[in-house]
Amino acid sequence: MKKTISPPNMAHSYIRAFFTTKIADNVVKYLDENGYPESKVYLPIQRHTDRVLILNSEPGPEVADAVITNREGVLLGVQVADCVPIVLLDEKKRVIGAVHAGWRGTAAQILKKTIQVMVDHFGSSPDNIVIAFGPSIKGCCYEVDSDVNEAVCISTGAGEYSSRKNSKFFIDLASANMVQAGSLGVKEDNIWVSKECTFCNPERFHSYRYHGNHAGRQGGFIGIFSG
Repeated sequence: MKKTISPPNMAHSYIRAFFTTKIADNVVKYLDENGYPESKVYLPIQRHTDRVLILNSEPGPEVADAVITNREGVLLGVQVADCVPIVLLDEKKRVIGAVHAGWRGTAAQILKKTIQVMVDHFGSSPDNIVIAFGPSIKGCCYEVDSDVNEAVCISTGAGEYSSRKNSKFFIDLASANMVQAGSLGVKEDNIWVSKECTFCNPERFHSYRYHGNHAGRQGGFIGIFSG
């Protein structure tokens, strides 16, 4: 069984983009053992915020749930256990990003804000932005209360990401984020979404809903490496 998943829409010679499975308790250690030393990896301190960090130099860890850069030789990453790991690429501007989107981040439009920063700061066009969504908890399993459902629906608008079964609400976070990306002009053909549900596959993925406080973390990673 493969330990990583490579999004097919980012198969470029200079791009390393992948999502990890349930590989180890320490993702950083796994990366180091596979050619990405800690000095070349940037992981933000995730707090379910809507903060987008532009990585220009060599900052220490900062609180953010999205990171963008045009620097070469650094692997951006986010860690998740049911939330959606998202990686972005603007091939023309050679800009990359990594986003952590749980329900709070989705309600705060973290992905939309990341795309907007790419447009405003780097001159990206939404037409040229390619997005990949890694494994996450899906609408089949992600039961939420009415307040959460309302918060995501208000920020997202119309779409088939929300459902109701026997008076219970279910949200598909990846689908909600796809709708939000599309509202900014990202083309559907530029988006790839993993079909795997972390809760349905607890032997392959860490799932906070399934494993509780014992859940580890998998991740989504992307970097520009020309050499």
